[in-house]
Amino acid sequence: MRALVLFVCLAVGCLAQRPKPCFSPPLLTGSLSVSSQSGKLMVYAKYTYDSIGQRIRLREVGNYGNKTFYSNVLLLYKYGVMYKLHYRNHTCCKKRLDRRFHPLMIPRNASFLGQAVLGSSSGPGQGVLVNTWFGDLHMRNKTAKYLSTVTEFGCIPISTLFYSPNREWVVTSFFNNVIGISEPQDLIPPAFCEGAQLEEEEDEEPETFFSSF
Repeated sequence: MRALVLFVCLAVGCLAQRPKPCFSPPLLTGSLSVSSQSGKLMVYAKYTYDSIGQRIRLREVGNYGNKTFYSNVLLLYKYGVMYKLHYRNHTCCKKRLDRRFHPLMIPRNASFLGQAVLGSSSGPGQGVLVNTWFGDLHMRNKTAKYLSTVTEFGCIPISTLFYSPNREWVVTSFFNNVIGISEPQDLIPPAFCEGAQLEEEEDEEPETFFSSF
């Protein structure tokens, strides 16, 4: 009888420890890289993320189709606008932005793939415990697949594999993540954007987080 009680307790303990979908911290600062399976796209960016105010700042340098580009954008989802900032000549382009803000998170309908240690589990501080999830992401009339890895403690993003509508995998890797925002002004349009007019062309698709790369 005691053995049965012990078995039940152990079983409940294992079930209780099963990872669950999670939200990343609402305020994050760090760096990320984006690369496509074909090698056509490679991006390095510094980011500032605020899910409370639905704001994202990206400072990017990358290569697309053998052409190097630089970009400094501020995405304000609550207002449905994106600012492309040019500090060299103090000019600002203001464009429409898809209002659907997607926070850094593991969706509730995601399927748990497995748990692993990045680095080593041989000693304290030598590795970090991570969980990997997968699922489908519905984008307008298309469905894309994703594979996301986050830390077990804190739900800090590590990497995301995204099967794009262009039928290739795109991987985003996060690093140097810091919880909080040290420079809040990064999420406020600079003074030279005050008079910027909304640029909009007929039949133009709204800018989104992914199209800003």
